[in-house]
This record gives sequence, structure tokens and C-alpha cells, in this order.
Amino acid sequence: MDKNLRIKFSIFATYFLFAILLNSTGVVILLVQSFFDVSETAASVLDPYKDLSIAFSSFIAGIFLTRIGYKKSILFSLGLATIACFIVPSISTFWSIKLICAIGGLTFGITKVAVFGSIGLVTNNSKEHLSLMNYIEGFFMVGILCGYFLYSYMSVDVMSGQWLKTYYAIGTISLLAFLSLLFSELDESQIQVDSESDSNDFKLMLKLVIYPTILVFVLCAFLNVLIEQSTMNWLPTFNKKILGLSEPLAIVLGSILSGSMAVGRLLAGYVLKRIEWSKVLVGCIIGAMAILIISMQLSKNSASLSEITNFSDIPFVAFFFPMIGIFLSPVYPAINSIILNSLPKNKHAAMASLIVIFSAIGGSLGSIITGSLFEHFGGINAFYCSIVPMVLLIITLMSFKRLIAKNQTISE
Repeated sequence: MDKNLRIKFSIFATYFLFAILLNSTGVVILLVQSFFDVSETAASVLDPYKDLSIAFSSFIAGIFLTRIGYKKSILFSLGLATIACFIVPSISTFWSIKLICAIGGLTFGITKVAVFGSIGLVTNNSKEHLSLMNYIEGFFMVGILCGYFLYSYMSVDVMSGQWLKTYYAIGTISLLAFLSLLFSELDESQIQVDSESDSNDFKLMLKLVIYPTILVFVLCAFLNVLIEQSTMNWLPTFNKKILGLSEPLAIVLGSILSGSMAVGRLLAGYVLKRIEWSKVLVGCIIGAMAILIISMQLSKNSASLSEITNFSDIPFVAFFFPMIGIFLSPVYPAINSIILNSLPKNKHAAMASLIVIFSAIGGSLGSIITGSLFEHFGGINAFYCSIVPMVLLIITLMSFKRLIAKNQTISE
């Protein structure tokens, strides 16, 4: 039996929790407008509260985490998230929603860096690391799907405030994840450091980015997240404005992408144990390009002038296009695993911090660029433009493979 099974389960439970807490922001933005009678502009600040907190905490985590310890850091994050989730429904004010978005971002930034570092401690080789990374990220997408259903069930009557009690359910999951981790053992002896100045860890993060392998990896991660987030954020709008679906149908069909991404990462966890990673990832990107091109061609013939409200009238492309997630989703966890495996374990926290920061930048820019293209050139042309970063991603992946083979990384 795997001696690390309990700690692996704890990591899965933790990621499942944060998938629900963090990716509910879009739903919460919709709910607070009615319940607290705030404008769209006022409600829109919830996402920056979350994203800026993630970027800030992941940067700090990269400096201090190896001194504090991965397990202690995750326990702190789970404890803080649990307390916040149990307090919010009783306060029931707009500022409390801002607060939990900020706390969610803060705790997830710390947790993600700690989890990425922990994976190297509970796996025995690079293939195990690659597989577990995909399984964890795949389970994150399962959590997002569950979050949709949970909020949907609790939001039948928005003005009753019943939806706020969703946080009790999230808090309960957080508490269970906390207890699971508390009674799990994680051997962190491989990352122990002396009591030198914390500035050394900050310098380490800066030094990492000068290595060719790291620079190319950062570009890979940036391009991949740009493609992923632009697709995820604008698919509901595409469904509504191009395919003519009603708003409820556009949102529900958009959630299929999360499901397909979960399937893609879970399948990759199995496939990458058996097939060389670069072949799998390049094949995935080519598959994603094929689905994109076919979907846009189908969309030209499926555009509706009248609003579609019946499930039976939904065009095939609305179900087909989200399948792009199966091919896009394995890239991000795979390249993260590869770069972490190329570094000593005591440098994983610093690298994980850089991963989170540059991923946030890529996701933000991807959404902004696609939105601008959508507005000025139409949804079909906006998504066609995704072919450019896809081609660039294939090129950078090949460069990344060559550099990894040369082992151009930081020495001990």
C-alpha cells in the first residue's frame, strides 16, 4: 500500500475545496447584484479581490514557505478558509463577500505553492510526479463542476439569502480537509533549510528566471493559460451572442468545458505514465486546433437570429466546441511537473511561486485580449486568433524539451 496515500488524499480534498471556493466568483458576482442591490461595476471588484490576493500570497509563499513547512502552511490556509466560510453567512454584507474573496485568494496562493512543492515529496520519480500533477489538477476541475451544482441548488430564491448558506457547506468541506491533513504525515526533511536571511529565498526566485529552461517554461505556461482562460471566460458569451442560446443555456453549456478539462487531465494522468510527454502534449495541441477550426466552421452555419430556449434546439457545435478542454487541459499540469522535477526539491516552492504569478498574468491577458477581439472582430474571428498562441506553444514546447534534455537548470 502507498505510504503516502493519506497525504495524497488530503491534497485532493484541499484542491477540491478551493476549486469550489475560488471558481464560484462568477456566480457570486451575479447573486450579489440582486441580493445587496449593487451595480455591475461594484460587483466586478470581487474578482480582483481574489486574483490580486493570489498573486500577492504566492509571491510571499515563495520566500517563506520552505522555512514554515508545506503542511503547516496548508493547515493555516484551511483553518483561515474554514473560519471565514462559517462567519460570512451570519454577517451577510457585501464587504463580507469581498473579504471571503480576498481570503480565498490569499489562502489558495499559499496552498498552491505548498501543494506543488509537496508533490515532489510524495512521488518517487518523474513519471509519478507527472501523473499525480494531472490527477490533482483534474480533480480541481471536478470541484469546479460540483460548485456549479451546489450554488445552483442553493440559489433558487436569491432574495431569501439561502445562497449564503452555501458557505457553510464549503466551510464543512474545508474543516474535513483540515482534519484529514492534520492526521497525515508529510516528510519534509528534503526541503529543510537553515536560518539564513529570508532574502536568500527572494534572491533564489530572481535567479531562477535567468536560466534558459525557466524562461522557456514561463513562456509555455503563459501561452497555455492564455489559451485556456480566454476559452473558459468567453465561451458562455460565445454561446449567447454567436449561437443564440438563452443566458441560462449559455451558462450551463459553458460548464461542459470544465467537465471536459477534468476528463482530459484525468486521462493524461494515465497516458503520461506510458507515453513520452512531448508527444502527448504536442498531439493535444494539434487536437485542440482541429476542434477549434471545425467548431468555428460549424458556428458560421449554426448562428441563430432568434434566442434558443429549448434544449432540443441547441446546435451540435455548442456541445462539440467545449470538448477542446480534453486536449488543452493536460498541458499546464504536465509542464509544471516537468520543470519542478528538473529542480532540487528545496527550490520547488520558489518555482511554484513563479508558476502561479506568471499563470495569473497569462490568464488575465488572455481574457482581456479575447474580449477586445470579440468586441471588434466578432466571436468566431476572436477564437480563430487562438490558433496563433497554439502554434507558438508547440514551438516553445519543442524548445523546452531540448533544454530539459540538456539539463540547463540550477545546481545544488
